[in-house]
Amino acid sequence: MNRLMGFALILVLMLTFLFNCTSQEGPAPLIPMKDFFKNPTKTSFKLSPNGEYLAFLQPWGNRMNVHVQKIGEEKEIRISSATERDIRSFFWANNERIAYVQDKGGNENYHLFAVDIDGGNLKELTPFENVRVTVVDDLEDDEEFMLIGMNKRNPQIFDVYRINIVSGEMEMIAENPGNVMDWQTDNNGVLRVAVATDGVNSSILYREKEDDSFKTVLTTNFRETLEPLFFTFDNQYIYASSNLGRDKQVIVKYDVANAKEMEVLYQHPDVDVSNLLRSKKRKLITGAMYVTDKRHYHFFDEERKDLQKILQQKLPDYEVVVTSMSKDETKVMVRTFSDKTLGAYYFYNTETGEFKKLVDISPWLNEEHMAEMQPIKYEARDGLTIHGYLTLPKGVAPSALPVVVNPHGGPWARDNWGFNPEVQFLANRGYAVLQMNFRGSTGYGREFWEISFKEWGKSMQDDITDGVNWLIKQGIADSTRIGIYGGSYGGYAVLAGLAFTPDLYACGIDYVGVSNIFTLMQTIPPYWEPIREMFYAMVGDPEKEKELLTAASPLFHADKIKAPLFVAQGANDPRVKKAESDQIVNALKERGVEVQYMVKENEGHGFGNEENRFDFYGEMEKFLGQHLGGKVMQTAE
Repeated sequence: MNRLMGFALILVLMLTFLFNCTSQEGPAPLIPMKDFFKNPTKTSFKLSPNGEYLAFLQPWGNRMNVHVQKIGEEKEIRISSATERDIRSFFWANNERIAYVQDKGGNENYHLFAVDIDGGNLKELTPFENVRVTVVDDLEDDEEFMLIGMNKRNPQIFDVYRINIVSGEMEMIAENPGNVMDWQTDNNGVLRVAVATDGVNSSILYREKEDDSFKTVLTTNFRETLEPLFFTFDNQYIYASSNLGRDKQVIVKYDVANAKEMEVLYQHPDVDVSNLLRSKKRKLITGAMYVTDKRHYHFFDEERKDLQKILQQKLPDYEVVVTSMSKDETKVMVRTFSDKTLGAYYFYNTETGEFKKLVDISPWLNEEHMAEMQPIKYEARDGLTIHGYLTLPKGVAPSALPVVVNPHGGPWARDNWGFNPEVQFLANRGYAVLQMNFRGSTGYGREFWEISFKEWGKSMQDDITDGVNWLIKQGIADSTRIGIYGGSYGGYAVLAGLAFTPDLYACGIDYVGVSNIFTLMQTIPPYWEPIREMFYAMVGDPEKEKELLTAASPLFHADKIKAPLFVAQGANDPRVKKAESDQIVNALKERGVEVQYMVKENEGHGFGNEENRFDFYGEMEKFLGQHLGGKVMQTAE
């Protein structure tokens, strides 16, 4: 009893201390919703190979388009004219030409375009309907060609083509035998490695020269990972991220021809390591990046370590990331990150010492008004440690708060520390936001991932529930004002939460989420077909394990849902079809449960267009305000 009283006293003192700290600061002013979700001023800066030009995305109208600017000059040239969808991704094809990809209405069938840096000679390089393009290698030392993957011949698999970046002329250089999911080139742009699957086993295929046949050198169960990163600089071996014979992924040097691990370059005891840094100019490995609660580096090279130190000294209190370099590595593009800002871009000349701020990505958001994202951990009911993040509204006592629980999508992904506009928006409206990396989240090792297999709606959902109960026990959450919001698998977790723990949540928001695992499996995109058996092993086989998937599918438990629900869906979603949302909405409406349904005809797996984001988050604000009692800005935005 004395121990319990002592713990309670400590908790009261801690909450009082936090209250005093936040009260002195005062609550943040209510910020217009659109400030969180409107397009940035400029973003995605990339240096040209020669270091003379910058390319970046900037709004034109209300769509993000590619612009180019010569370093040292004010003039900007818009080189794309997208009006229907933002351009999400681009890269330098050579010093005079930029390539970008774009889909239609969110269907994810990306087409490849290329345009000169003066805006001329625009060419759609892959004008094929219902065909998706991936970039295999931009061939930075080749001024005329690049390598792409395309499912033109067979919608389920990607062949490799060498394509001219001006004319679009192409030739197939590797025909997919039907099971290759990834391709890897060496430092000369020669296709040397392929990763294949039979659904549950992964194989590494290898060849010495481009005119050789690929041969299988290693086969493992999909639970084991050997992820090729890039070739050694002599093109004899590869660097890879591997968990072969171990729980965590580590960085290794690997003799791929003989399927033999040569040495471990870097490992971390708590998390997977899968990012390796290199200097192509100096032909050496410079460091590794990994994520625990935040991003961290381990450097092998003093020059790269010194560069990071210089940048960190110039930009204290931020995560600092080198996003691109000129080919001679003297011009550096830098971006800052934190939990309270989308950051800024900087240009650094290592020879002259010139250091220049280029742009704040969202200058209308004041960091002082943003909430702190705190790394947290709690214990699940079976003793497993769950890591996550808690964001408390600024200047408000952390006691009896309305809460929005926000499980991530994937589910084989993870939440990270950093600026999240959704989280900051919700915190600004007075909600505590809880995010958790439930079992199955990536980055914590193979065992943590594997224990999620066939646990949809069970222990994976329990981890979310246990996080909510932890927050209630801390005194932070008002148990009568807890909502749950998530997208994709997170949307599934919303529906599962409302169905399987109906007394826990006051409302839910399902964003492109899964309601029926059977229909999800029936409608996967064609290019996921080769890994169907892997899905069955991880989630459940709809033919052999009907009882398991029926128990896990919220649709078949809709009779237990009583909390109000808001559902948002893109009509062109290729991953979670609109029928997933239609089914749960219809089931609830038949029972008279309050359900609000938003469908955007020009969107896919999430809302990309600015005006659709405004509609969604505007309705979210009103929905949560009605059911959880948070703040609602009463202005015409």
